[in-house]
Amino acid sequence: MKLVKATCLLLILAFALIAVPVGSPRSQPGIERRINAIIARMTLEEKLGQLQQLDGEANGNYRPEHRDMIRKGLLGSTLNVRGAVRTNELQRVAMNESRLKIPVLFGFDVIHGYRTIFTVPLGEASSWDPVVAERSASIAAAEARAAGVAWTFAPMVDIARDARWGRIIEGAGEDPFLGAAMARARVRGFQGSEQSAPDRVMACAKHWVAYGAAESGRDYNTVDMSENTLRTIYLPPFKAAVDAGVGTFMSAFNSLNGVPSTANPFTLTKVLRGEWRFDGFVVSDYTAVEELIKHGVAADEAEAARLALNAGVDMEMVSRLYNKHLPALLRSNKVAQATIDEAVRRILRIKFRLGLFDHPYTDESRESKVIMSQENLSATREIATRSFVLLKNAQETLPLSKSARSIAVIGPLADDQQDMIGSWNGDGRSQDAVTLLAGIKTKVSQSTKIVYAKGCDVSGDSTEGFAEAVRAARQSDLAIVAVGESADMSGEASSRASLDLPGRQLDLVKAIQATGKPVVVVLMNGRPLTINWLAENVPAILETWFAGTEGGNAIADVLFGDVNPGGKLPVTFPRSVGQEPLYYNHMNTGRPPDANNKYTSKYLDVSWTPLFPFGFGLSYTQFRLSDLQLSTKRILPGGELTTSVEIENTGRRAGDETVELYIRDVAASVTRPVMELKGFERVTLQPGERRRITFKLTPALLGFYNREMRFTVEPGVFHVMIGTSSADPNMLQTDFEVAER
Repeated sequence: MKLVKATCLLLILAFALIAVPVGSPRSQPGIERRINAIIARMTLEEKLGQLQQLDGEANGNYRPEHRDMIRKGLLGSTLNVRGAVRTNELQRVAMNESRLKIPVLFGFDVIHGYRTIFTVPLGEASSWDPVVAERSASIAAAEARAAGVAWTFAPMVDIARDARWGRIIEGAGEDPFLGAAMARARVRGFQGSEQSAPDRVMACAKHWVAYGAAESGRDYNTVDMSENTLRTIYLPPFKAAVDAGVGTFMSAFNSLNGVPSTANPFTLTKVLRGEWRFDGFVVSDYTAVEELIKHGVAADEAEAARLALNAGVDMEMVSRLYNKHLPALLRSNKVAQATIDEAVRRILRIKFRLGLFDHPYTDESRESKVIMSQENLSATREIATRSFVLLKNAQETLPLSKSARSIAVIGPLADDQQDMIGSWNGDGRSQDAVTLLAGIKTKVSQSTKIVYAKGCDVSGDSTEGFAEAVRAARQSDLAIVAVGESADMSGEASSRASLDLPGRQLDLVKAIQATGKPVVVVLMNGRPLTINWLAENVPAILETWFAGTEGGNAIADVLFGDVNPGGKLPVTFPRSVGQEPLYYNHMNTGRPPDANNKYTSKYLDVSWTPLFPFGFGLSYTQFRLSDLQLSTKRILPGGELTTSVEIENTGRRAGDETVELYIRDVAASVTRPVMELKGFERVTLQPGERRRITFKLTPALLGFYNREMRFTVEPGVFHVMIGTSSADPNMLQTDFEVAER
């Protein structure tokens, strides 16, 4: 057993809990003085108006009551209202007709693009490239701000280990290290170094907290976990967002250990503001304050308002309990004036940081120039190609020849524009989306015959179109079959008890496979699926998620070899839904799985191993890792070391590979995962090219929370493992020791 005395030495770490966020311009005396002066002039009703957010119509219009409420100072923010003309109309009411001339904050769900839609966040995480995430968020921010939107409810940084949960599509998958990297990148992309710039928006880290651990993968469900798991797995991406300067947080729908997240002072105040020094504001999720009654912690609306505000929720989304009940709660001393004033102060601070007081209006001439520019379309196409994961490619079925004589394009998702842009598609328009069929037609030579057949719907039991699809395959040299989920099968309120291909899609693929023609399956989906039969029988499988506006062109780029796929899975693909939640960085047990011993941790009816592991992804070329080195074999608890490895492209094509660094703390005072991702780098290599990749292992990466919930690095042996997936059979491994002193 390692000694715990190193704990005190490393209390200075604790994930730099008191560090000032890079992008958060804290301590601006001039702005704070202006805020205090405004608060001093405000009536209670005007203060409560700043705590109120109401939704507009789905088409972007504001509601008739908004004008009057803003004129009276009773509405500080809207969501869904968008378009430079509309937002300017309301903003003029605030700046010209209200008493205090406090600007309105316009928010909108810009999750993976505003009008130019990028691949869904889970797909983008498959790039294992934070630069890609920052770039797409930056473009989305520019389009949104040109349309008058200054605040996005993104990024979603929830760790999700259960593929049944529909909102897994909105995050970066199952791993806190990868999730933290993507969180930092997306916050930087949305906000930039200056949030008041005309091409930036304020970001919102959501959903605070542990929403991704909803029991049974059922949306809105309860969460029960240890504080150790909370701090180790679910908090790091949120802390990364704070360190990147995120301006706002959103409280989650779920309860955590019996306390709803929207009324949880431990997470909202102790951790977020006390430990992390977050000085932005927290908005509730949609009607989450009112839902405290159904949670069973509030007897009525007044109690719900009291619990949420006192816990640390500053702005109420859609429901109106603050405005309705806080005056009486204030009179009865159940809510303090200082608490209300502090909530107002946080909201005004963000409005100042966005520059809304000095520049409240949107330049209406920018909207048509910025949105859906050719540069933006090129970016979404390129980023989509970097997100695709080649799951199988037997006998080098891919890439395909552009001069093939005939190709059958089959499947319910092959020519579907709406599903191509996925769920939470901002102000995206399905008519702008390029389908797979359209992308293939553009890519191949004029002499290539393309035959299309839908085959079946995504869901439903009809096989009426099978015969046409089989005929199309038989008269063609090969078949490309696009199957998966419809866009509305993932996202909010879209949990699934089955992870199989919906409807009769698997039967369709089997019918096409039975023709004897080469088959390529293109998957479009928002979560891992159980595709055992495809993995065993189909020669080539390309995971494309929901690829966005230019999705069809991007998929064709990869299918026909103009782009070599290099994506890696950010989440594990199970063999059976019964394995869920399934994730690579699990704890070991006293009886780890052993195929030759019944009395070990495994299933009777399915392997305990995943179908496709975390970090997995193939390429059209081959790579080899060699010469794993450590800068030292021994460090002190506060020390650090570097590890490096050589990677070589041994194939005939240029391509990308992601080098993945994992560690294992062999013996500790608490159980540690079998392996943990602690570094990664995606590199592009020409045939025959070699490169040495170096990683630094610091105390922050080697430590953990011990039994006393103190962050520490304990003495002992660590394994260092470097490979190209979490289950790489050629994983390189070496050891080092953390010495007592």
